[in-house]
Amino acid sequence: MTRTRPGRLRAGDTVRLVAPSGPVDETLLARGVSILESWGLVVEVGEHVLDRHPSLPYLAGLDVHRAADLQAAWCDPSVDAVVCARGGYGSLRMVDLLDWDAMAEAGPKLFTGSSDITALHQAIGARLDVVTLFAPLIASEVSFDIGGQKHFRQTLFEPESVRTLSGPNSVSLGDGVASGMLVGGNLSLLSSGVGAAGEFVPPDGSIAVLEDVNEEPYQVDRMVAQLLRSGWFTGVTGIVLGSWTGCGEPAEVRAVAADLLVGLGIPVVWEMGFGHCVDQLTIPLGAQATLDGDLCTLTLDEPALL
Repeated sequence: MTRTRPGRLRAGDTVRLVAPSGPVDETLLARGVSILESWGLVVEVGEHVLDRHPSLPYLAGLDVHRAADLQAAWCDPSVDAVVCARGGYGSLRMVDLLDWDAMAEAGPKLFTGSSDITALHQAIGARLDVVTLFAPLIASEVSFDIGGQKHFRQTLFEPESVRTLSGPNSVSLGDGVASGMLVGGNLSLLSSGVGAAGEFVPPDGSIAVLEDVNEEPYQVDRMVAQLLRSGWFTGVTGIVLGSWTGCGEPAEVRAVAADLLVGLGIPVVWEMGFGHCVDQLTIPLGAQATLDGDLCTLTLDEPALL
């Protein structure tokens, strides 16, 4: 199964910022815009990016407005990439408000974001058959640090230079080699989608990438167990675990992962360096890759972008 790869970015290309989830800090947004512009990109800010929901302070404006910004950016032929400003919570509320037929007719587009944006990665991959980038959020001080910026920029402009990924603290929990399409993202969003109509289920031969933040070890346990019981891992042949910032003692979270996942008998790598962490790696969801559980490397079969 091969998804369409969007084109890489070049100096002079236009990116549109959207806020499908939580409210955006204006200072951090300005910092992110400045960095993107320093890369030679033309940056546009969606109409409702700095909105606030009138009664729900954890949302960046009304569901209908957040959806409208995303759809307008995707369907605008002058926009080369749709970049999410931050995560938080909210994508689940607006994903079904998008006109997927109109977005499909507009053709493939580069889409980036992480954390809560997992819901949109799943929907775009399943409904539009396009590779997306699980990447730093540009209005986030932590994930858009110097290291995160570097790998994100290389992926956007020189994707052939970052085909092999490996985290500085990676450890093998299950050896062997697996190849397939990269799927997944934030664990809590994936578990929240179980049972939802039209929700994406990994096809046979998938490599799952999983990470989360601020969840206690028992909550990580519950969410992984929920995915296991739902059959979500049925077609998964390899698992890549990212960061677990704020999830308690790393050794305890690692013990949860080992207890629940090693028994699947597939390659499992702990802490590949993506997610809510410093020096965040950009992961192309929907791309074909090979996971080496012995060397703790993830190698893309081809550059993430054309």
